[in-house]
Amino acid sequence: MDITDFLTPERVLLDSRSRDKTQLIAEIARYFSKTVPAIKAPAVEAALAAREQLGSTGLGGGFALPHARMEGLNTYLGMFIRLSKPIEFDAIDGKPVQLVFALLIPSETDVPHVAALAAISRRFRDPELVAQLRKAQTPALAYGYLTKI
Repeated sequence: MDITDFLTPERVLLDSRSRDKTQLIAEIARYFSKTVPAIKAPAVEAALAAREQLGSTGLGGGFALPHARMEGLNTYLGMFIRLSKPIEFDAIDGKPVQLVFALLIPSETDVPHVAALAAISRRFRDPELVAQLRKAQTPALAYGYLTKI
């Protein structure tokens, strides 16, 4: 599984002004519902918030991977967000987060979600990619950096 399987250029958002985790999750939910009309923002927000209650998806190095299972989805959906300023996210290393990849997972799927999470995590462990994403001037550039192999 690769990021191109669930990320589209219109779901790349640069310089979000979310000030905290709660506001970011609400923004992610609104943006998913805007780009995929069948998705309802309140359901996405509730699912992502419930997953964060189980434990932070802040993986360290300024990166977070909020994700949740969603009823009614028939495919994985991803979104990349770069924040204008890092925010506290209860990350494993205690550092604030600036790069976020949100993933919505179908509740019924034959593809294990671990494969999708691993594909994303692998990309964000690449220091060159992280540096490119921090400097990308346009969503199209960020999408290109994320999806090049």
